Amino acid sequence: MTDDQGRLRDGDYIFKTHEQPFMPGSPATPDHPTLRRVGYLLIGVYLGLAGGFQNGLLIANLTNLQGSLALTPVEGGWVTVAYNMTNACMSMLLFKARQQFGIQRFVRVAMACLLLANFVQLFDAGYTMELIARGTSGIAASCLTVLAMFYLMQGMPAKARLVGLLLGMGLAQVALPLARAVSPQLLEGGDIVPLFQLQFAMSLIAFGLVNMLTLPPGHTVAAFEKLDLLTFPLFAGGIGLLCAFLVQGRIQWWTTPWLGAALAAAIVLIGTAFMIESNRKNPMLQVGWITSREIVSFALVGAMVRVLLSEQNFGASGLLATVGMNNDQLTTYYWILAGATFLGMVVSIIRLNPQDLRRPVIFAIAIIAAAALLDTHASTQTRPVNLYWTQAAMAFGAVYFMGGAIMEGLLRALSKGPAYIISFSAVFGLSQTLGGLFGVAALSAYHTLRTKAHLMAIGDSLTLTNPIVAQAVQQRAAAYSSTIGDASLSQASGAGQLVQQASREAAVQAYNDVFLLIGILASLVFAAMFAQWLYNRRHGINPLANELQALQAMMSRSDS
Repeated sequence: MTDDQGRLRDGDYIFKTHEQPFMPGSPATPDHPTLRRVGYLLIGVYLGLAGGFQNGLLIANLTNLQGSLALTPVEGGWVTVAYNMTNACMSMLLFKARQQFGIQRFVRVAMACLLLANFVQLFDAGYTMELIARGTSGIAASCLTVLAMFYLMQGMPAKARLVGLLLGMGLAQVALPLARAVSPQLLEGGDIVPLFQLQFAMSLIAFGLVNMLTLPPGHTVAAFEKLDLLTFPLFAGGIGLLCAFLVQGRIQWWTTPWLGAALAAAIVLIGTAFMIESNRKNPMLQVGWITSREIVSFALVGAMVRVLLSEQNFGASGLLATVGMNNDQLTTYYWILAGATFLGMVVSIIRLNPQDLRRPVIFAIAIIAAAALLDTHASTQTRPVNLYWTQAAMAFGAVYFMGGAIMEGLLRALSKGPAYIISFSAVFGLSQTLGGLFGVAALSAYHTLRTKAHLMAIGDSLTLTNPIVAQAVQQRAAAYSSTIGDASLSQASGAGQLVQQASREAAVQAYNDVFLLIGILASLVFAAMFAQWLYNRRHGINPLANELQALQAMMSRSDS
């Protein structure tokens, strides 16, 4: 509530000028005592990890989930779509919801979504309820990331509040390998229920924490307009169809007829939403700004980095699965990745220089290129220990680039005014989500094609007229002779085993091709960005000079 002069107040306390919220929908930033600051920081860390766990546990245990619910791969793909489409689209709607209804109502809705999503999964409610639960989890995860930022910023001094924003994003990334590291212990008995129990327990703790120490109040404004009820469903529907196209394309293959129709419908829906938004007086999305050269470049860089990072999510994980490694054998591997991700977050914050925000992005791409090229020598004897250094470097780069990227986008939005923050949030979130899905889809298709090519090349030499092949078949047939009395059947079994080994070898060689492709692409992106960065440095050009003035104005306002 506000007093007669329009100043925000909480009971009898009237917030000072420098304690006022930065914009409607965000909480006030009062001068907290030290103990309360620590409380906000700890709660923010927990919420950031809890939000990341919503997605991390799904990614890590999708196969187990499919087995537990007797789902086909296609049905498992729709579970992934349900999460990603809501998580990618909800940021702009939630932004307006905070402005319209206030931060406290936003917190209550966020906690309700979180509790509901994780509660229904405690019961064997079937496939339909799982889709609803995962869609709700996507909303809850988006809410938790925002809440984590708000809580972390409350615990920071005025000059370091932007660090809270970066921490909130970084902790969500740390939670992804962390979820993979703890998953084997949860599924030791083969039952997936302990996984759901952990998620529900985490949501209960989050609910208790945000009620023990609430966020300060903020201003509210009439944010929603009637046209929002038209443009948001159009935009969200288009993004949902894009997610479905990218996920189901690699499962059902790209020649499936309905995929083309889904892609066409997505383009029409998103285009219609943009057309409506571009002609509104108070648009939800600033289409002119989003389609400007600078923002398109920013979005493409963010998406490209996420595509390149699919080397880890698809390439390294797929390689280890191909050579027979399961989750129980990868615990140490994922703990190392979690540590490297955390280190990348810390170094990104410490080394962040507002005067040179492209340098960490360029450095991260260089790391990705080097790591991918080093992984091109994998074989069927490759084990997790052989990938510790390269994949740790990849995990480091995955978070290290985010500090500069987020700050660049935020500065570009702030230079235009607070109304552009929602557009920045939509652009960055979609570039990361769709970039990640596109990367996995594209690499999966490339890997399938290269596997077939390698298998054909290997198959040309797999003839019984080849003495080496004939000897290998006889050796494998001898292993079956004690259990299979028929000599011809044992020989057929030996030949089948040899074909399986050939298929595994072809798949591993195809992963090497994937690593090489990623290395080449990353090298090209690095060369282009480094050349532009070097040109700007030599000519004293700062592409964010105007945006930095907006940052200085914001910081001086916090100090006043």
